[in-house]
Amino acid sequence: MAPTPVGTPDGGWGWVVAAATFTVNGLSYGLLRSLGLALPDLAEHFDRTSQDTAWVSALALAVQQAASPVGSALSTRWGARPVVMVGGILTSLGFVFSAFAGSLLHLYLGLGVLAGSGWALVFAPALGTVSRYFSRRRVFAVGLALMGNGASSLLLAPALQLLLDTFGWRGALLLLGAITLHLTPCGALLRPLELPGDPPAPPRGPLAALGLDLFAHRAFLVFALGTVLIAGGYFVPYVHLAPHALDRGLGGYRAALVVAVAAVADASARLVCGWLADQGWVPLPRLLAVFGALTGLGLLAVGLVPVVGSEEGWGGSLLAVAGAYGLSAGCFTPLVFGVLPGLVGIGGVVQATGLVMMLMSLGGLLGPPLSGFLRDETGDFTASFLVCGSLVLSGSFIYMGLPGAVPSCSRASPPATPPPERGELLPIPQVALLSSGAPHSTQEATC
Repeated sequence: MAPTPVGTPDGGWGWVVAAATFTVNGLSYGLLRSLGLALPDLAEHFDRTSQDTAWVSALALAVQQAASPVGSALSTRWGARPVVMVGGILTSLGFVFSAFAGSLLHLYLGLGVLAGSGWALVFAPALGTVSRYFSRRRVFAVGLALMGNGASSLLLAPALQLLLDTFGWRGALLLLGAITLHLTPCGALLRPLELPGDPPAPPRGPLAALGLDLFAHRAFLVFALGTVLIAGGYFVPYVHLAPHALDRGLGGYRAALVVAVAAVADASARLVCGWLADQGWVPLPRLLAVFGALTGLGLLAVGLVPVVGSEEGWGGSLLAVAGAYGLSAGCFTPLVFGVLPGLVGIGGVVQATGLVMMLMSLGGLLGPPLSGFLRDETGDFTASFLVCGSLVLSGSFIYMGLPGAVPSCSRASPPATPPPERGELLPIPQVALLSSGAPHSTQEATC
């Protein structure tokens, strides 16, 4: 079906697209977050270290994110609908293939490469389509779609533990293959939409198709550097929060409860923060830097709980800090993608989403294995969370270099940005990317 040129609907079928992306997010990142519960079983079965088994999740995460620009480029050329449907089939095949693994290499190929490649084709096109359907409520819609991560973790963490106890890791992976096949009908719901800001023809050439020319602009380059550092620590709880709880003596279901508490807080914060950001009270880059820093502090707290807590009461303390970490991380996530239209324009948001996923893969590939290495060397995950929390804090400081991230030194309030016309850009301090590569902001400093 050919897309019909219209303005941004700011709702309508966009809510169906947001619901489909909610499920896509849950069956990708939500599933990855819960998959850490299976790592101890894999380590025991194959007689390997935590560092070795961590590469299963790390490879899946890295491939999913590193190949996301390919998913964006294919979506720009063929549309999001067929690309996401094919990605769902590949992801399901990856889990089925891994259920018959005879070695960790088999799992690296099945979950890491095959399932990871499928995930790369579903997330960026789906989330980019949500941004195209909304204007004034864009960050709220993105936050709603990204709630799938936390909601899925809430359901999948105890469900996966039950599957592991009942059917073993092979049966659990086989059933997850059937569940992830639901990504395909989600892709069918992504109705194509043309907007006035779209280029007249699909970009030609590999650099243009992948959107790599965006790195020529200073604002996006600052954003990219901060994102790489943050990704080095942000995904460690996805893989090692459950093993961290298991290491400290919590049973499988109590460890799953820790993951579930973080998931509930994460999911709730994404929706609330999305609504808050759309009000335009605080520039998005400033919110991004603040909640990035709070996420880093949350990771430090997760690592310090076993040190400062009592032997009897640390389990309850871990639940509390896991909830606090979930709140800050949940607020951070929609802001990362919500700030993109203000940096690159609505016409480039799908490509920019794919590039963000690729950037996250650079840190995400090293973070979980580094965490596993530190655990093997020190005997617990304390050093792992401290190091990774420091990386997130460092990236948040770099975000302060984005236009609008630091308050003006003038006491006078800057003029308010008028409401967007036809849904072209978010109602935030806009950063226009000029042909010369130098960005400028619509709000001038009065220093």
